[in-house]
Amino acid sequence: MTDNLSDFLVESFQFLPPELIVILLSAMPILELRGGIPVGILTFGMEPIVAMMYALIGNILPNLPIMLFFRPISKWMLQFSFYRQFYDWLYDRTMKKSGQIEKFGALGLVLFTAVPLPTTGAYSACLAAILFFIPIKFAFFSISVGVVIAGGALTLMTYFLT
Repeated sequence: MTDNLSDFLVESFQFLPPELIVILLSAMPILELRGGIPVGILTFGMEPIVAMMYALIGNILPNLPIMLFFRPISKWMLQFSFYRQFYDWLYDRTMKKSGQIEKFGALGLVLFTAVPLPTTGAYSACLAAILFFIPIKFAFFSISVGVVIAGGALTLMTYFLT
């Protein structure tokens, strides 16, 4: 699924510079680094470290606004039934995957974010940090460290598997 979505977005945004496309792909939920790094290396022929740096920027940028604004916006949006259903689904999904966060707190966020698998990543970690009331400064740092670890792993995997 992520390959088709990445391909569609690359084609749709081909008028943008490749660096910006990698940043945008990496900033998107679901795709995150798993979309940006391979596209940067395989589609645009970027050096692996360059693709990783742009992808890291894209994946880290949305984290602070998410952690700052999710709770107040969500509180207001819960008055609408369509959002309540989405919120309940998101809450359940996040809670199922967040055992290590509950156990280890901010360190758990690093581990949760560092594993580059579907449903783990910066977006899910931000939501888990909000749900477990982890202070924003610790959460942002922990998630950023996890993103760097995941970025390094994905870059190596993409480089050596091509």
